[in-house]
Amino acid sequence: MNARLSSIVAPIGAASPPDPIDFALRRSLTLPRVSFVVPTLNEAENLPWLLPRIPNWAHEIIIVDGRSTDDTVAVARRLREDVKVVMEPRRGKGAALQAGFLAATGDIIVMLDADGSMVPEEAIVFVSALMAGADLVKGSRFIQGAGTDDMSLVRMFGNRGLTLFVRLLYGGWYSDLCYGYIAFWTKHVATLDCDCDGFEIETLINVRALKNHLNIVEVASFEAQRISGVSHLRAMPDGWRVLKTILRERIHQQRRRSATACVVGGQT
Repeated sequence: MNARLSSIVAPIGAASPPDPIDFALRRSLTLPRVSFVVPTLNEAENLPWLLPRIPNWAHEIIIVDGRSTDDTVAVARRLREDVKVVMEPRRGKGAALQAGFLAATGDIIVMLDADGSMVPEEAIVFVSALMAGADLVKGSRFIQGAGTDDMSLVRMFGNRGLTLFVRLLYGGWYSDLCYGYIAFWTKHVATLDCDCDGFEIETLINVRALKNHLNIVEVASFEAQRISGVSHLRAMPDGWRVLKTILRERIHQQRRRSATACVVGGQT
């Protein structure tokens, strides 16, 4: 402390500031192995934007191709020599993600769309939340710092209604149900037990995470417009499949509770 400051604080009994502490991080933080799972269907024009932006700390990038008729696979291999390609004969985003989950060898799985609507650099936020204790981290377009440039009014109202419906049936405080930027520890693949082939897989994952009491965290994410090509999402048919998935999971939950009650009652 200099003499002038001492003369000011000493009369009022102020304590001198402590000496600086020599605090240094002596270890570098090691990230878990992160597998990026990217379902593709005729996304050759979008991959040059997406693949180079996936962080270099990724353990692996898994392209799951659903019978593309363009040169999606060739473009992927040209852009990233280390890319792992899985050919999935079944149609649907859910089928592709299931195949990707089975092929993943990392500790964490990050689901990423191939159309350029999701920012790969945001993945570190998802991984950080998992490392801080979350079991599953989902992106939200409707919380502070988030947004979307790729949602029609019909889809926005539909998503809002389905989100509130899940809150009513299962609890929780999801703000965005139908968004596929999701990351989770690979050990939870069996718990989530994905068994649907379409776009409803995102809702299925979110609902089963709630039902199994996983520690869920939402983080802000920005959804951009698809770079090129046409979206494979159909608002009304896929919205109906999402609704059926929500109801089906509720019915199964009630049946399991009834069966458990019967067993407990029989033992007593």
